[in-house]
Amino acid sequence: MPLSEHEQKLLEQLEKQLHEDDPKFASSMGSDAGRSWSTRHLVIGVLATLAGVVLLLLGVTIQNIFVGVLGFVVMGAGVYYATMRGAAAGKSKAPGAARKSGKPRSSFMSNLEERWDERHRGEP
Repeated sequence: MPLSEHEQKLLEQLEKQLHEDDPKFASSMGSDAGRSWSTRHLVIGVLATLAGVVLLLLGVTIQNIFVGVLGFVVMGAGVYYATMRGAAAGKSKAPGAARKSGKPRSSFMSNLEERWDERHRGEP
């Protein structure tokens, strides 16, 4: 069930007021259109973390501290790389370019609308 025009305007006003009152909180709650989670980063990071665990265990097994420390560093780098956010393809676009076409909506509003739709899909 989509929101009415009046409800959309109210939500947009609330979002604008939130951005004016507390921009840091508003940016942490909204999703950044220029950055997104990357599956490639996650897979490579997990593989690097597993390789680090293997190196760490190998270092303990052969009692070589350098191999163990190297394994720990590789493990940490893998976790860091897996949690990095990659730049999205539309990063070079101007900030207002996405809002010009169609209805003006921010990513915050889009996320709220998607969540609303997901809640009410199964209901008649």
